Amino acid sequence: MEFLTWKIEEKVAVVTINRPPANALSRQLILEVNEMLNAFEHDESVRVILIHGEGRFFSAGADIKEFTEVTSGEEFSKLAAQGQEVFERLESFPKPIIASIHGAALGGGLELAMSCHIRYVAEDAKLGLPELSLGLIPGFAGSQRLPRYVGTAKAAEMLFTSEPITGSEAVQYGLANKAFQNEELLQKSTELAKKIAEKSPIALKAAIQMLQYSKDASYYEGVKAEAESFGTVFVSEDAKEGIQAFIEKRKPNFTGK
Repeated sequence: MEFLTWKIEEKVAVVTINRPPANALSRQLILEVNEMLNAFEHDESVRVILIHGEGRFFSAGADIKEFTEVTSGEEFSKLAAQGQEVFERLESFPKPIIASIHGAALGGGLELAMSCHIRYVAEDAKLGLPELSLGLIPGFAGSQRLPRYVGTAKAAEMLFTSEPITGSEAVQYGLANKAFQNEELLQKSTELAKKIAEKSPIALKAAIQMLQYSKDASYYEGVKAEAESFGTVFVSEDAKEGIQAFIEKRKPNFTGK
């Protein structure tokens, strides 16, 4: 593992994302998330997984510079579908997964966090999907998961404006479970993980399976459509301008092409 490390204590695997400076989600990091799940799925010493970020952020988003290496819409759609597959596996994983969010969970970082079963946040953390500010859209099922937590109106506002909400607001809108002072966040998250780890693994697995029935057919149709649209949008002139403006740290000039 290049970007993920972990330690196991009292049936809890504490997983750390360590890809400075912003823990941006690259294809390699997403691959390592899947490998981490492979490692823990049949490991009886692990009953609960806790994911947090090293440094200033949980994850400040996808690796935008890596996107410049992709040229075709079909490849972008495939990239989105691959990320969606890993995040769907997170959400349906037979062991509870907790995201402990400090600093920021933006774009792909929030999509990763939304795939976890429970989210504890720092009160001043920033959570959002800012893709439209780059002329893009979410690609890892963010457009489908966010409305399930905050409602369609709030999701639309967050998507259209690209403005994040705070950790405290995330609790208010149902995106997070509880908010804490930054210095006590990881401790409280770990306490929750250890409490859950005391439960029957068989019962936990069954409960997670039951939660998956809350996702109807339209959800999966939406996820597939998002991946396809992700590719279409990413090869537009506006997307190229948005990515270049992000890299050059300037305001983009969108033309609608």
